Amino acid sequence: MAKINLKQKDDAQGTLGEVRSYARRIWLAGLGAYARVGQEGSEYIKELVKAGESVEKRGKKTLDKKLDAANHQIDEAGEEVSRVRGKVEVQLDKIEKAFDARVARGLNRLGIPSKHDVEALSIKLEQLHELLERTSRKP
Repeated sequence: MAKINLKQKDDAQGTLGEVRSYARRIWLAGLGAYARVGQEGSEYIKELVKAGESVEKRGKKTLDKKLDAANHQIDEAGEEVSRVRGKVEVQLDKIEKAFDARVARGLNRLGIPSKHDVEALSIKLEQLHELLERTSRKP
């Protein structure tokens, strides 16, 4: 049984040695990466900044194009609304005049004078009043 125990100890030390060797390699790889970043890091960062600026510039161009297109569509829609508004106003004026004419005809049939009739009558009344005053002044 003593031999088995010795063999187990040897296996444990061998495995431990492998783990230590692997851990050391990981440590050295980390140190190497740190050293390389220290040496090449500033160049790498400059390259990343250039790439970022390029992407930003392309994005701004795309955004500007889309914004211009949207503004153009808004302007066209505003012009169309103005044209439609003008047409609607003309149609409303026509409808209003037709309504006024029909109401006036209906009131005239009922014997109610129109505004024009009342104004003409007022003018004639003023003329008669003036004529009466002139004739009453003459002795």
